[in-house]
Amino acid sequence: MIGLRDSVAGRVVLAVISLLVLVFLGMPIVLILVTSFGSDALGSFPPESWTMNWYQQLFADGSRWPAALALSATVAALTTVFSVALGMMAAIALVRSDLPMRSAVYGLVLAPLVIPQVVVALGLFLLFEPAAMLGSPIAIALGHTVLATPIAVMILMATLKGIDERLEDAAASMGAGRLTIARRITFPLAAPGVIAAAIFSFITSFDEFFISQFLSSVDTITLPVQVFNVLQFDVDPTVTAVAALLIAVALVALGLVGLLRRFGTGKQGGLLPVDVPAGGDTK
Repeated sequence: MIGLRDSVAGRVVLAVISLLVLVFLGMPIVLILVTSFGSDALGSFPPESWTMNWYQQLFADGSRWPAALALSATVAALTTVFSVALGMMAAIALVRSDLPMRSAVYGLVLAPLVIPQVVVALGLFLLFEPAAMLGSPIAIALGHTVLATPIAVMILMATLKGIDERLEDAAASMGAGRLTIARRITFPLAAPGVIAAAIFSFITSFDEFFISQFLSSVDTITLPVQVFNVLQFDVDPTVTAVAALLIAVALVALGLVGLLRRFGTGKQGGLLPVDVPAGGDTK
């Protein structure tokens, strides 16, 4: 690969390969967006004519989509609050303290990202079913928090590592307490990372299916579960409109993250996972 970049022909080949990969990855998204405006009830491509009818049917009287959309938004908002709060506490413990067995704790925090989601969903079902919490938005939000918190932890750890600890030490040397340091220095500097963690937590919850399927009931159905039910028992062209809305939400969220990376101060724009040593200094 390095040799290809040294010649004009090599750069052209790399550009063509990169373009083909991007087209391959983006084509399903383009197909969904285009067919959502097609008049054909079967969603054929390319559409014979164009219409906004499927978007209008989403919010028509008697439609089940608004309730599912509202529930997903509510659950995602609760998940965002839970995961950011837990993620900030975990990130502070992993980055700012001499936590014993730090690598093991970090691996345990990231475990839900490695374990298959259907296994996590089954475990949550067995946890909430005896407590009669199935179908509760709180239970679904807590289940989504299991998946969203590791993502928040990675982002917030990278953010905290980008903050100069000498600022906190200087405030402490002048008599500021821990809460004052956190409120006046740490949290304001970490704001871009907190917002990014909140955005990714919201997306994780809003699009999550397996946990929602296991923990939902007849009266509480999230948007992904509603899409699955419709595609399983019927062919509803409004699904393409729903999918287009989900794509739009993801693109808007990624755009916000891009703005944070561009205009964030210092190193707080870094959103990559960080390595946690087994012990000792984390700087």
